[in-house]
Amino acid sequence: MPKKIPASGTDARLPNRGVAPLRAALNTRTISTGVVATLFGCTGPAVIVMNAAESGHLSDAQTVAWLFAIYVLGGLISVIFSLRYRLPISGAYTIPGAAILAASLQTIPFNEAVGAFIASGVMVLALGASGLIGRLAHWLPVPIVMAMIAGALFRFATGAVDSVVSAPWVAGIAALAFFLTGRLLRSVPPVLVAGLVGLGIALWLGQLQPTEVSLGFVMPSFTAPAFSWQAFFAIAVPLTALVIGAENAQAIGVLMAEGYEPPVNRMTIASGVGGILAGLLGGHNANIAGPMTAICSSEQAGADPRLRYGASLINGALFMLFGLFAGLAVPFILALPKALIMVIAGLAMIGVLLGAFQQAFGKNSPCQVGAFVALTVAMSQFSLLGVSSPFWALISGVAVSVLLGEISAARATRSAEVGT
Repeated sequence: MPKKIPASGTDARLPNRGVAPLRAALNTRTISTGVVATLFGCTGPAVIVMNAAESGHLSDAQTVAWLFAIYVLGGLISVIFSLRYRLPISGAYTIPGAAILAASLQTIPFNEAVGAFIASGVMVLALGASGLIGRLAHWLPVPIVMAMIAGALFRFATGAVDSVVSAPWVAGIAALAFFLTGRLLRSVPPVLVAGLVGLGIALWLGQLQPTEVSLGFVMPSFTAPAFSWQAFFAIAVPLTALVIGAENAQAIGVLMAEGYEPPVNRMTIASGVGGILAGLLGGHNANIAGPMTAICSSEQAGADPRLRYGASLINGALFMLFGLFAGLAVPFILALPKALIMVIAGLAMIGVLLGAFQQAFGKNSPCQVGAFVALTVAMSQFSLLGVSSPFWALISGVAVSVLLGEISAARATRSAEVGT
């Protein structure tokens, strides 16, 4: 288990405070990792949001307002948490939530959906303010949480392999550059080199084709909210479960896997406030983001985990710029080959996945069967009541460990160790 790194807001003795440490945190590794997280968050996820907006027959101005809300507020969350707590905590929005909205907006008027966005933010805020999420996070067995993280993030690894298969020149050479850099040039961020090499190959092959997107430089148009029970149960409840059970849980687990002590309740409160403000601006929940936090907290952001918050700071600043100029930025971002984005994201996840597997299934892991169940459920496409697999992975893993007596045995062992 790596040494725990508390948030700087709770431990004034940490050396990474002040102007000089902030400068140290903005180095080539954190900057390149922040750019990778931004590219990941501004490509495929942006398409999902635009598809949802199209299914709801939103105007271009409403779509720009949606993108403005989630990227500017998500980026603001990253900047605030990075500077306040000196931890690599990134904000964005729930990507699965945007996906389920593509179906919901076909039958629910957008003004009622906006009301549901606000209601979801209120529920998340209430859960964070109650302290319940923090107590639950400390109660959950670490191996089961780590197994859920490994299962939820494993799609990045398989996505990287699929990208190499589908685009061997772009993705394959980028992956080769990553591993060669790690072997030969230890002072240079491998992710940065892989991205630049892949981009160069894509330019050489003529694979940077601007995507035809109907958005232009238009002013956002905000929608007055309306409230209905149909929208509440179809949108607000699933979004709340996704923010808590998928995004926040994944981010908290990743941070724990990297040795940090995340401010769980404050992360949940921020996700609730972000959800309310995003709803008022016409977008769904802006919250702590699992995938972007995983990228920014990984070893690709540098060997010193105390400086990795610089990656989230860069990620947040770029997200805010993207949101401010969404109407102009989308076509250029979408011109990047999807295979290149996927392989870079997968390579950035290697350290996180290795750490999660080691903590979940190490020799002294007390809940290996429960962790295995959590892993398999998180890797599946299982969904129930509009909630995706990471949440159910935690539930099923804990249930199996309780049934087999793994949790009680682990607690008895810890009590004996403390007694001696």
